[in-house]
Amino acid sequence: MGFLSWIVLGGIAGWIASIITKRNDRMGCITNILAGIVGAAVGGWLASLFGFQGFTGFNLQSLLVAVVGAVAVLAVLNLLTRK
Repeated sequence: MGFLSWIVLGGIAGWIASIITKRNDRMGCITNILAGIVGAAVGGWLASLFGFQGFTGFNLQSLLVAVVGAVAVLAVLNLLTRK
């Protein structure tokens, strides 16, 4: 998967995850992309722990793995920044 594909998939996954975690109003495009890319790595790691195939390319399964990982990353971020 190329660099541009990582950015596009990361942006989509980060945006979906920010809506799920109700952080969409506080996040911009770059933050969504970063959350999605980090989420893809975390989601791939979590998927491998449970015996599932992780990130396989630009497809629906990879998007779901990235969204789950990004939601996990943003949930931890919510816990750390709660006032």
